[in-house]
Amino acid sequence: MRLEEKVALITGGGAGIGLATAKRFVEEGARVSICDVSQDVGERAAQGLGPRAGFRRVDVTDQGAVEAWVADVHARLGRIDILVNNAGIIRDHQLVRVKEGEIVGRMSEADFDRVVEVNLKGTFLCTQAVAPIMIRQKSGVILNATSIAGLDGNFGQTNYVATKAGLVGITKVWARELGRYGIRVNAVAPGFTATEILKTMPEKVLEGMQARTPLGRLGEPVDIANAYLFLASDEAAYVSGAVLRVDGGMVLGT
Repeated sequence: MRLEEKVALITGGGAGIGLATAKRFVEEGARVSICDVSQDVGERAAQGLGPRAGFRRVDVTDQGAVEAWVADVHARLGRIDILVNNAGIIRDHQLVRVKEGEIVGRMSEADFDRVVEVNLKGTFLCTQAVAPIMIRQKSGVILNATSIAGLDGNFGQTNYVATKAGLVGITKVWARELGRYGIRVNAVAPGFTATEILKTMPEKVLEGMQARTPLGRLGEPVDIANAYLFLASDEAAYVSGAVLRVDGGMVLGT
C-alpha cells in the first residue's frame, strides 16, 4: 500500500499506459481521478477500476475544463498528491517526403500544432492548475510522460519528438522551481510499449521493434505503470528532475 490514501490525477487514463497506471495506483491504496477525451472509454475504465476511482471528460488543451476538474477533485477529496501527465497523441509524417527526387509530401502545420497543443501545452495547463494546491500542501509529485523518441529522436516524428524533448526540459525546470515546496517532478521515457495503438501496426513492424530491443520483447503498459508507481511513492523521496528510461535497453537508431 505504497500510495495509501494519496489522491492522484491521471490524464489520458481511459486506456493504455494511463489505465495501467490508474490500476496500479488503486491497488496500492490511492484514490484516483482519471480524465480522457472519450466519455465512453473513460466511463468504462473508471467502472473497471472500482469505487476508489472516478472519471471526468476533459480535453487537456482546454484550460477551463482542466481547472474545473482539478478544483472538483480538490473540493471533494481535500488534497491532490500526484499528477501523471500521460495524455498524448501522434500525427506522424516526415518533415518532407521525397520520391524519385521530387517532394511528394510533408508534415502539415495543423498536425504539428495539434501534437504540440496536446502533448506539451496540455501538460503545462494541468501542472499549472495543480501546482498551487501542492504548494499550499508543501508536498506533491508531478510525473511527465516523455519518450525514448524525445531523448534519441525518431524518423518521421518531428512534432512528437519536439514535444517529448520539450517535456524533458520542462521536467528539469519544474523540479528546480517547485522543489523548495516539497514537490518532486520527474519523467518516464517508455520504449515501444504494447498499447492498443501499437498493436494495430503490421506484424512485420512489431517484429522489427522487438528485434531492436535487447530484452527481446515489447514493453507492457504495466511495465511503465510500475515506474510511475515507484516515482510517485516515498521510495523515490530523493528523486527529482530525473528522466527514467523504461525501454528494454533499446537505443533508437537511424
